[in-house]
Amino acid sequence: MRELALIFAFALGPALCVGAAGALALRLLRGRSVTVHIVALLTVAVTAVVAAVAVVADAMFLSAHDRNVVLITVAAAAVVSLSVGWLFGRRLAAAAVWADQARQRERRIEQGRRDLVAWVSHDLRTPLAGLRAMAEALEDRVVDDPATVGEYHRRIRVETDRMTRLVDDLFELSRINAGALRLHLSAVPLGDVVSDAVASTTPLAAARRVRLLAPDSGWPTVLASEPELARVVGNLLLNAVRYTPSEGTVRVEAGAETDWAWLAVADTCGGIPEEDLPRVFDVAFRGERARTPHPGNGDLASSGGLGLAIVRGLVEAHGGRVHVRNTTGGCRFEIRLPLPGTIEAHRLSYLFS
Repeated sequence: MRELALIFAFALGPALCVGAAGALALRLLRGRSVTVHIVALLTVAVTAVVAAVAVVADAMFLSAHDRNVVLITVAAAAVVSLSVGWLFGRRLAAAAVWADQARQRERRIEQGRRDLVAWVSHDLRTPLAGLRAMAEALEDRVVDDPATVGEYHRRIRVETDRMTRLVDDLFELSRINAGALRLHLSAVPLGDVVSDAVASTTPLAAARRVRLLAPDSGWPTVLASEPELARVVGNLLLNAVRYTPSEGTVRVEAGAETDWAWLAVADTCGGIPEEDLPRVFDVAFRGERARTPHPGNGDLASSGGLGLAIVRGLVEAHGGRVHVRNTTGGCRFEIRLPLPGTIEAHRLSYLFS
């Protein structure tokens, strides 16, 4: 029993020294990745075992050959342990990071849901109150002159159309988020889509005295679903016109490079605060007062807050990208979509065939 206690003491000494050194090393490694910490812990554990075995083997006065055999055996086990620990440590670290990112994403989604509910409640309350007030005024014959009655009827139609567009946007956004969007891809001339979007936006631009500029030629052909692409371009143009002050300019440009086509909508809105740029495509985000819609939108009043979120969802569903940056006196929204015949186009055709 005394010999076993003595052996334990001989093994405990070097193991404690290695453990103390490992604790100091781990303290110095604070802030490093999870993989580094796991490998450091395994190294401390294996080194403590090797040191204890080496000291005990030397204390037992083993022959040089026997001592070398023991040390080689322990060293081989240490190499295997560290290799396996490093491999699975990386997987464990990746899983931990993924779980943390998933939790953060879930929190963002949940916050987005709350913001959306609050925003929709706010945006529906005002027009509904107005509709009820006008309907009661007509019902009680508070107003009876033809001009006022006609104006009330027009306002009821305008507010009803606005709420219809809001419901349509909510339905489109729910399809995108639920993965229920089905695209019918084909080669779409971008010039035709832009021409239709410009034509439908021209009345709003004229009412706000905003110049719409688009070249007559040079438009590439993209692989896309035409109805969804038309909605993307239309939303970008409406957004630009709504936030551009009178006598401002909205310019539409496009081109192609390598395997991608690009389309840009630039305006003279005055720019977006830098801290708001990453949030522009978030659901229900409206930004600072400088980016709130101006009066005078007429019958094309915005349903607000969902247009750019829908743009991002539809562009990403096409395998494309969208981003925004500030320019001199305004901002520039740019989307990128695959060209027909490219690798990305073949991949999308396979996914949606």
